[in-house]
Amino acid sequence: MKTILLLLSIALPLIYTKAQDVIKLDDFGRIALNTYVSDQVKLPAEAKAQLETKLKQIATNYGMAGTVANPRFVLTANIAVSTKDIIPGPPQQIAQNLEITLFIGDAIENKVFSNSVISASGVGTNENKAFIDAIKKVNPKNQKIESFLEEGKTKIIAYYATQCDFISQKAATLKQQEQFGEAMYVLAQVPDVCKDCYVKSLQEMAVIYDLKINTEGTKLLNEAKAIWAAKPNAEGAEQAIRLLMKINSRAKSSAEAPQLLKTMNDKVIADEKERLRKQEEYEKRQQEIAAEKAKTEAELEKQRINAYREVAVEYAKNQPQVIYRNVYRNIYWY
Repeated sequence: MKTILLLLSIALPLIYTKAQDVIKLDDFGRIALNTYVSDQVKLPAEAKAQLETKLKQIATNYGMAGTVANPRFVLTANIAVSTKDIIPGPPQQIAQNLEITLFIGDAIENKVFSNSVISASGVGTNENKAFIDAIKKVNPKNQKIESFLEEGKTKIIAYYATQCDFISQKAATLKQQEQFGEAMYVLAQVPDVCKDCYVKSLQEMAVIYDLKINTEGTKLLNEAKAIWAAKPNAEGAEQAIRLLMKINSRAKSSAEAPQLLKTMNDKVIADEKERLRKQEEYEKRQQEIAAEKAKTEAELEKQRINAYREVAVEYAKNQPQVIYRNVYRNIYWY
């Protein structure tokens, strides 16, 4: 029993390290066994991989293949060599008789639900190949294995029957702490074969889901309002809209989102119109300034020309009259 508990105590942390694996919707609502072989099992690496494959075959054959959606229940194994013989060659071979002990248990509470010992023998040119040969010969459809799995399944169903109230209470506590996702995760792990607890869990998930989307929706709406109040412009509107788009359409706050959108839209449009008006006003003023400048320059040019002429007139006034007589004396027009 000490070895069994050691196997299960090691299993849980390693199963949780796979949490980044893909989880599908249909991973919930059924009894699932996560297959695992502890490092405490003294096997060559290739033989250990073969044992892990065999455990997956057993679980899959009975529709109980596990996923990280619910890492609680484990199908694991240990191997003991009962006899080992050297067969003379060539080539020399090793023959081993194994006792493969299968376990189904609760990795979280460190409890074993069922176990069964399967005998297997294998031959190979080395110890690793002898292990692999023996493990390959284990038939997943063995009647003994089927009985072992049925016992484990029955114990798991009994677990949920006795723990249903505790599961409900844990989910309620998480709900009060607004840890809605975790609360629904706890409830979703109840398999549908546990009819009463399963139905109760579904009803509680419905309540938590509505609370989740309404709480999150209200927070998103308030955050969008705060951003708009701080920056009532196109930039603020863009940031607020990103938040509004995250509100679940079934949330109560989704009814308020259109009004805020309209307010932002009207303001942004009005701002744009005002911007365009000011731009037109600016451009018009620039044209007037340019016209005034052109007019001023023309006036200055005219003044400069007049000044030149005044100088010339003044010069002409001061010239002696005799010059004109000399200029005209050669004209004979009459």
